[in-house]
Amino acid sequence: MIGLLITGVGIPFLGLTAMNLYGGCYKKFFARIGAMPGFLMTVLIMGLIGPFGAMPRCIALSYSTTKFFIPGLSLPLFSLLSCGIIFLFTIRESRLIDILGKYLTPFLLASLLIIIIKGIAMSEAMPHLEQPLWTSFISGVTQGYFTMDLLGAFFFSSVVLVCLKDNMHPHDQNDVKKLVNLSVRASLLAAFLLGTIYLGFSLVAAYQSGSLHGIPADQLITQISLNVLGPYAGLIACAAVALACLTTAIALAAVSAEFIQHDLSNERVSYATGLFITLILTFGISTLNFSGILQLLAPILQVFYPAFIVLALCNFLHKLTGFPFVKVPFFATFALTLLLRFL
Repeated sequence: MIGLLITGVGIPFLGLTAMNLYGGCYKKFFARIGAMPGFLMTVLIMGLIGPFGAMPRCIALSYSTTKFFIPGLSLPLFSLLSCGIIFLFTIRESRLIDILGKYLTPFLLASLLIIIIKGIAMSEAMPHLEQPLWTSFISGVTQGYFTMDLLGAFFFSSVVLVCLKDNMHPHDQNDVKKLVNLSVRASLLAAFLLGTIYLGFSLVAAYQSGSLHGIPADQLITQISLNVLGPYAGLIACAAVALACLTTAIALAAVSAEFIQHDLSNERVSYATGLFITLILTFGISTLNFSGILQLLAPILQVFYPAFIVLALCNFLHKLTGFPFVKVPFFATFALTLLLRFL
């Protein structure tokens, strides 16, 4: 559990704070490893949080939650419908997504907390776990990679800063120190809530490990919700999870399309074309199913994620203490993880 909290909560908090010190500008952040390597890393990360990773995974998880209640639903059909919905909500700016986010997020958070509290309260003694502590720690670290929250922090910190500025007094909006302090406090709150959810669900899953044996990873939330809340309340919680996945995919689609338009094509490709390309790729990857997507992501994340952690740490130290090194630590970490991958 400690391993998951480090890479799934602590490291994203570090990355978000480091990015905020760079004003949320990922180009300046990645330029410290060199212009071309920095650009290639931004392309890789955008692919991972966009059409090759997070977006299809959101669709696959939404499908796994939905098919529990609609058994005859096929993944290709669901993926096609999901991509169509994403296109309709992303091709033009829609207030509905803002409204969904405003009300769905608190509802989802409340549902998850209810599941955790009730799940722990109704549980008996925790089963004895025979897995060694070191093995559990390494497993938690690796599972933290799959959240890809650090990668999301690199690209969405600018959005966080804009939201924080909008809620500051006009006289303070250009005060970098106050903005960074406010962003750190907001990030700490987010890290606390995220850590609570991770820790709580891990405990509930451990208590209910007997009834969860053989359940695929993408169906665990659904099964736990039904076990704890019953069929009706569990259905509502699962619907909230499915909607949250789709709204996340919509936000990622917009960011990916803009990246293709502005950064990859230098305005030679329109936003609509970039969105179409994004959704075509997303549809193809999403049909691999949740487990297939994880198999695709695993080697990439295991090789690159440690280097991104080192980059976040070096850039953070550079802004705070003037720490000069970044290229050697970054590329040495990348070379080491690449070597270990093939040993």
